[in-house]
Amino acid sequence: MPVHAPPTGSAAFRGAPSPSRRRGLAATLAAALAATLLAFVPSGPAHADPIEGGGDLGPNVIVFDPSTPNIQGRLDEVFKQQESAQFGSGRYQFLFKPGTYNGLNAQLGFYTSVSGLGLSPDDVSINGDVTVDAGWFNGNATQNFWRSAENLSLNPVNGTNRWAVSQAAPFRRMHVKGGLNLAPDGYGWASGGYIADSKIDGSVGPYSQQQWYTRDSQVGGWQNAVWNMTFSGVEGAPAQSFPDPPYTTLETTPISREKPFLHLDGDAYKVFVPEKRTNARGVTWDSGAPAGSSIDLDQFYVVKPGATAQTINAALDQGLNLLFTPGVHHVDETIEVNRADTVVLGLGLATIIPNNGVTAMKVADVDGVKLAGFLIDAGPVNSETLLEVGPEGSSADHSANPTTVQDVFIRIGGAGPGKATTSMVVNSDDTIIDHTWVWRADHGDGVGWETNRADFGVRVNGDDVLATGLFVEHFNKYDVEWYGERGRTIFFQNEKAYDAPNQAAIQNGDTKGYAAYRVDDSVEQHEGWGMGSYCYYNVDPTIQQHNGFQAPVKPGVRFHHLLVVSLGGQGQYERVINDTGEPTSGTSTVPSVVVQFP
Repeated sequence: MPVHAPPTGSAAFRGAPSPSRRRGLAATLAAALAATLLAFVPSGPAHADPIEGGGDLGPNVIVFDPSTPNIQGRLDEVFKQQESAQFGSGRYQFLFKPGTYNGLNAQLGFYTSVSGLGLSPDDVSINGDVTVDAGWFNGNATQNFWRSAENLSLNPVNGTNRWAVSQAAPFRRMHVKGGLNLAPDGYGWASGGYIADSKIDGSVGPYSQQQWYTRDSQVGGWQNAVWNMTFSGVEGAPAQSFPDPPYTTLETTPISREKPFLHLDGDAYKVFVPEKRTNARGVTWDSGAPAGSSIDLDQFYVVKPGATAQTINAALDQGLNLLFTPGVHHVDETIEVNRADTVVLGLGLATIIPNNGVTAMKVADVDGVKLAGFLIDAGPVNSETLLEVGPEGSSADHSANPTTVQDVFIRIGGAGPGKATTSMVVNSDDTIIDHTWVWRADHGDGVGWETNRADFGVRVNGDDVLATGLFVEHFNKYDVEWYGERGRTIFFQNEKAYDAPNQAAIQNGDTKGYAAYRVDDSVEQHEGWGMGSYCYYNVDPTIQQHNGFQAPVKPGVRFHHLLVVSLGGQGQYERVINDTGEPTSGTSTVPSVVVQFP
C-alpha cells in the first residue's frame, strides 16, 4: 500500500508553532520537571521550513539567445550522447529565447525536448531545422520515442523539415514555414505520432507512417495514408474517406485545452496555462496572444533529482505547483495533488520512478489539475497503480474546468524490470487525456511475460472522459477498459503484447485473447473514431486473437473506422469488434476494417 504524507496542516509542514502552542508546551515541560526533577523533552516531528518556489532550472536545462556562441556545437554534443540512449538516464531541455537563429539543425535524440520561450511560436524563428531521423537504427523509425518540439517557428533549409518519430514524441504549437516529412531517410518503417496546435504552411508527407493523429491545427496539404490517419479540428485536412484512403476527419475537437508551457516575460520565467476550448478548430495563437493566464515561476516548486516525495508533498500542501527538471526522480511515497488548478509540468521528459511499489502520483477529485510533459517508469516492486486521476468513487462535475493529462507517458520495463497491475486509472469525471503512450516494454532490459508483468494499461471509471490521442500497448490482459458513461476516444493506437508464450497464456475464459479496447457491458453510451489494434505474436505465431475491440451492442455505443492488422502473419485476429469484421489472414499485413459499428 502507498505510504501517504501527513495531512494538510500537520505540524511537520506548518513551520514554527504558534505562541499559544509554545506557551502550552512550556507549561507542560515545567510541570514535568517539577514533578520528576528530570530533564524531559517530549519527542515529535521536526518542523519543516517553508518550501521556496522558483530558482534555477538545473544544469540540464540549456538556454540560448541569438547571441549565444556555438549553439550548434551544444546541440550536437547532446545529440551525440542521446541519439541511441533509448533507456539511458540523460534528460535534456533546450530553451530558445525570443529572436532569430540562423543556420541551425537541432537533431533530437532520446529524452531531448526543444522549446521556444515566446507566447507565440513566431516569437522564436529558426532558419534551419529541428530534425528526427533514424540513422542510429538503420533507417527504422519505429523506436524513435520520448522527445518533443514545442513553440517554435522553422524555416527549413531545403523547404521541408524531417520529423520521423513514433510514440511519445509530440509536435506541439509549431509553425513550419514549409513542408513536414514524417518518414525517415530512405522511407523506412515508422509507427505513428501526434501533432497539435501547429501550422504547417506546406504539405505533410507521412509516407511510411502507419498511423497518425493531428488535432486543432492547420496544414497546407496531406499527401498519403497507410492504415489510419485521424484529424480533428484541422484546417486543410483531407476529407473523410475511410477506408480508402483511410482518413478519419472530424471538423472540430469537442473539448480541448492546450498543454501548459514555459515562457519569458521580460527576464522572468512564467508558465502559461491555455484556456479550455469547445468545438475547437485551428491553432490557438494565429490571431494574437492566446487565451489563458500565466503563473510566475515562484509559484512552482522546482523539483530536482534527489528531492523527496515528502518535500514535494509539502510544497503542494503549501499551495505551490510543480516543475520537474530534466532527470530521474525516485519517490518512496505517493505524490498527492489535492488542490484545484495545480499544474504539474515536466521539462526534458523528466522521469518519476516509484520505489517499493507505491503509486507514483494521485490527483484528488478537484477541478482543473494540469499534468503535462513527464514519464512515469514502473519500479521493480509491483505497483497496484502508477497514476490515479481522482480517487475511487469520484463523482464531482468538472465539465467547466476539467483535469487534463497531456504528454504524460507510462513505461513498464525496458530500462530494467518494472511491474504494475494497472498503469493509469481515471476516476474523475470530464477528464481529458490528450496524448499519452502507456507502454509495457517489448524490448530493452527487464522484459518478459512475467518479468515486466502489467495486466491492464488504462482503466476509465469516470463519466464524460475524452481521450484525444490514446496510445496503449502490450499489456498482459486488457490494454484499455472503459466503465464510465459517455466516454469518447478520437484516435486509438495499440499493439498486443508480443511475448505471449502460447495461446493458453492469453486465454480469457472461452475467448481467445483480451481485446485491446473493451467497453464494459454496463455502459449505455460510448463513441470512438479512428481506432486500430495490431498483433505481432512472434514467440508463438500460431496464436489467435478473437478481436481487437469489445463493446455492448446498444444504440448509444458507436464506433467509426476500426481496423485490426496482423503484422506479417505473426498471429491473427478472428474478428475486428465483437463477432463483426473479417478475419486477418496470411502474411500480407492488410487491415481488416469495420467502417461503422453497430
